Amino acid sequence: MAQIHGVAGEWARVKGTVVGLWPLFLGLFIAGFAAAVCVAALGFAPADIASPTAGTVLLSVALVLVCFSIVSGVRRTERFFIGARGEERVSGILKNLPDKYHVFNDFVARGVHVDHVVVGPPGVFAVETKYWRGKVTVEEGHVLVDGRLPSRAPLAQVEREAAKVKAELLSKGWDGHVTPVLVFASNTFTAQIAEVDGVVILNSSGMTKSFGTERIVIPPAELDRLVSLMENNA
Repeated sequence: MAQIHGVAGEWARVKGTVVGLWPLFLGLFIAGFAAAVCVAALGFAPADIASPTAGTVLLSVALVLVCFSIVSGVRRTERFFIGARGEERVSGILKNLPDKYHVFNDFVARGVHVDHVVVGPPGVFAVETKYWRGKVTVEEGHVLVDGRLPSRAPLAQVEREAAKVKAELLSKGWDGHVTPVLVFASNTFTAQIAEVDGVVILNSSGMTKSFGTERIVIPPAELDRLVSLMENNA
């Protein structure tokens, strides 16, 4: 079995919690400020400028913001948590690769969190995981979900991440190719496997077969050195 480094989905959960909750904290802050204005207006606390009307308006706005933040925050957080579950699924599959492989979950490269970096005899692979529910197709060089362009182009994203991994490893003294890989944890990619402009696209069900080849690009001694450099990345 492959050696696993890091915790899959950890950064997605942290980021989702922060993104989902910061509007709620802002609403609570405004509510507290509004309450202070109301108290000052009623004469219970000194205030240069305070009126019940201003406090009431602020409090009403704050309550609306709090309610909106709770609803939208839960939705935003859930999207990140769904992505985290996809990363966990992919990591669990990658664990079944031969023991010469290493899987670095949530690898930080030049300030960017990459879902997975797979290192083995066939090379280095930067893996971006998507857990999309809709049918995924590739048309005219674009990845579509249910026939529509996603809000964020995944091919450009994984290409940037592969470039960041390459730059990170180069700064540590290893100069080699990093292959960008886009994986669908939901197995909704109709073509199963494809390559677009150097980016490998596949379903999670095909990862073990795709990565677990007999091809040797990185000799054992060089592979050990590379893994040591990446282990010191944390």
